[in-house]
Amino acid sequence: MKSLRYITAYGKETSQKVAHLIETKKLTTLLLQKYPLVHDITTDKALYTYTQSLKNQYLKKSSPLSKVIYDNRIGITHEALGLHTYSNKIQGSKIKRKNEIRIGTIFKSTPKEFLRMIVTHELVHLKEKEHNKAFYKLCTHIEPNYGQYEFDMRLYLIHLEVFGKVWKG
Repeated sequence: MKSLRYITAYGKETSQKVAHLIETKKLTTLLLQKYPLVHDITTDKALYTYTQSLKNQYLKKSSPLSKVIYDNRIGITHEALGLHTYSNKIQGSKIKRKNEIRIGTIFKSTPKEFLRMIVTHELVHLKEKEHNKAFYKLCTHIEPNYGQYEFDMRLYLIHLEVFGKVWKG
């Protein structure tokens, strides 16, 4: 099943359980039971404020953010849900660093836990460029349920491909 590509790293047993949820049409119910509500952070300004708040709480000494936006060009077809970009520009004798975070618009109508997970992920890239042990340790420091939210978000991506949206928005 092509849609199970989002959970291949979780093993055969997990894939079989998820395939069963799909076959029995219980995936929607599972997601709605765990996450009945969507967040209200739907504008770029609100997303910037939310992201900046998390950054100030956990990554005060990291580089400043110049832009945080929802980007409709980012989708599951790109195998990415958010992007972080860095650029250094020389302006006179100073180097100006520019950090941008772009979050896929699919996160506009999801539970806040999914948005927090992806924002956390992109913020951690300010400190850790690679997806290594230190990266995931910092993700878990910021969001202790990071691993569960990431897995459940992957279930949502599967749901999108098989059944469409869970939460309307």
